Formats: sequence, C-alpha cells, structure tokens
Amino acid sequence: MERKPAAHAAQRRWVRRGAPELAAGRDLADARAVVADWHPPDAHQAAEQARILAFIDAQGDALHRACLGGHLTASALLVDADGGRALLTHHRKLGRWLQLGGHVDGEGNLALAALRELEEESGLLELEIDVAPIDLDVHPIPARGSEPEHLHLDVRFLARAAPGARAILSAESLELGWFAGDDIEGPNARIATDESVRRLFRRAGLLAPAR
Repeated sequence: MERKPAAHAAQRRWVRRGAPELAAGRDLADARAVVADWHPPDAHQAAEQARILAFIDAQGDALHRACLGGHLTASALLVDADGGRALLTHHRKLGRWLQLGGHVDGEGNLALAALRELEEESGLLELEIDVAPIDLDVHPIPARGSEPEHLHLDVRFLARAAPGARAILSAESLELGWFAGDDIEGPNARIATDESVRRLFRRAGLLAPAR
C-alpha cells in the first residue's frame, strides 16, 4: 500500500524536551485548553472531544489516577526518522499492540506527559513531539486487583525519533517493534491491532484514509 503524507504535515510544530512548550507544572485548565482548542477532523472525534471536556468539567481531579471513575492519559505514536514506520508496544498488562503512553500523574502539560512516557517505555532520548494532539480516544480499562474498571481519556500526539534510534524494552512491554502500515492492516499484516491504533497510523500518513 502506498504511504501518503499526513494531512498538514508541513504545519507540525516539532519541539524537544526543554522547549518552552514543554514546560512542566501545568494544571487541569491547561489540559482542558489543549483539548478544547483542537479541531476534530470528523464527527467521531468531535464526540470524543465533547466527552473529554464534559468529564474534565465534572471531575476536578481528572489528572490523577485517584479519580477512580476515569482520568486523563497521554500517549504518542512515535515514527522513525524517515516517517515510514511507527513504534508499538505489546503491552504487558493489556496483552495488545498499542502506541506508547500512560498516566499523566498530575501533569497538565499533556504533550510533556506523552513525551515522558515515550522516553520511559522506549529508552529513547532526543525525541521530538508535536504539541498539538492528532487524536482523542475514550476507552475502558478492565478491573485489575483492587482497581475497578475505569475510563482512560487519552489525548494522543505524534512524535518522531532520531536517525538510527534503537528502542530498549522496559517492564511495561512484552515486546517493542517498528511497524509500517502494511504490517498492521491488509493481507500481509504481521500483528493485530484495534481501530484506534489504525486511526493513529492514518493520522500520521502511514495508512491510507479509511473509505
């Protein structure tokens, strides 16, 4: 399948750790503004945006996992320097191939939280991230131990690695792998993923738009 450039790729604002846009210590109002200022590309994403904003307005502790009904999370699809493949984790707890990310743990700068999770779960540094989200996704997390079923309200970004980047497996993952669009969709797919991951690949231009 021919890979097509991501929409508005030339408008991306790539920044690295230490940039003013990645300053720590932001609050819930800052996180809300990032979600509210985003322009959803379709009706499904508009509904996810409205759902996340309503949750934030109802839950003053939405940045913290102590908010047991659900909480904000941040993740990113990390593409390689050539833009042809993305790094996915075979998540240890969920048993699924997913983009890297996790809890924001009180940090209202969602792009910074996503970058932190990328660094921790891939072992890679010198990453760049676009501070504008590319996707929103609300999904349930199954009950585990004393933790009840709850929602993850995930704000998703696009990041890119330096040339020659080699990811290092962390305790969060069973495996890490770089995958092209054909590896996750179509007759030659190597792994099974869900629609939310395929949607990220489309946002990044690694898969053709859904028909």
